[in-house]
Amino acid sequence: MHPAICLLPVIPVRKEPSHRSEMVSQLLFGEFVNRGEEKDDFVFVVCLFDGYEGWVQANQLTAVTEVTPTTTFVSGPEVKVSINGIEKFVSVGTPVYRPGELLQYEGTTVLYPLNNEHYWNNDTSNENVAALLEKLYTPFLYTPYLWGGKSVFGIDCSGFAQQVFKLLGVKLLRDAYLQAGQGARVGGLSAAKAGDLAFFQNENGKVTHVGIMLPENKIVHASGRVRIDTIDESGILQRESGKRTHHLHSIRRFF
Repeated sequence: MHPAICLLPVIPVRKEPSHRSEMVSQLLFGEFVNRGEEKDDFVFVVCLFDGYEGWVQANQLTAVTEVTPTTTFVSGPEVKVSINGIEKFVSVGTPVYRPGELLQYEGTTVLYPLNNEHYWNNDTSNENVAALLEKLYTPFLYTPYLWGGKSVFGIDCSGFAQQVFKLLGVKLLRDAYLQAGQGARVGGLSAAKAGDLAFFQNENGKVTHVGIMLPENKIVHASGRVRIDTIDESGILQRESGKRTHHLHSIRRFF
């Protein structure tokens, strides 16, 4: 496989090599992949951040000779990068490399804004995670639900958890059922803390949904939109209607 970088604000990762195929994830600006098999206009990729696999349109990627590590990410709204002199908005969670320097990728010149207040270094070793949560999830509130999405332009439940936890320095896998195998088990809602992940199941007991625990039995999650609802021992109750929307499976701790 050969490395490549995404130099567009966000691109779809599809299940099969077709524009009509289901979008299973996305790549954000600055994310690296390994390229594999090519078919028609598509190329099979493995995202280096989370190991997720799928197909992307080949001409939406730019070949690179090396992969650049970073622990700095966009953490707020209205952040732009310059791509060959054209400014584009990028999403929360977008990796940032050497702000203020011109970066060259196979004929493409990229510039991040100088001294932007919405950059976040994910070293939280000396921070109170609960105190950081509101700052980190707020830019996603009211983002519409989008199957396979992981940006402020559209996001699914596991993409939302993954992007917030990325800012907290925790690397989550892409899908909710995979994330449910990470972290440490929490005995129940009474033992839960802000920053724990709560997982929810369908009628067959399969994990299909995830949200981030907040204080006072609240939860922030992507369901229709990124929203805050109430959680009890049975699951999620929609704040406006009181309707039960999700049934609790388990709670996991990562901090």
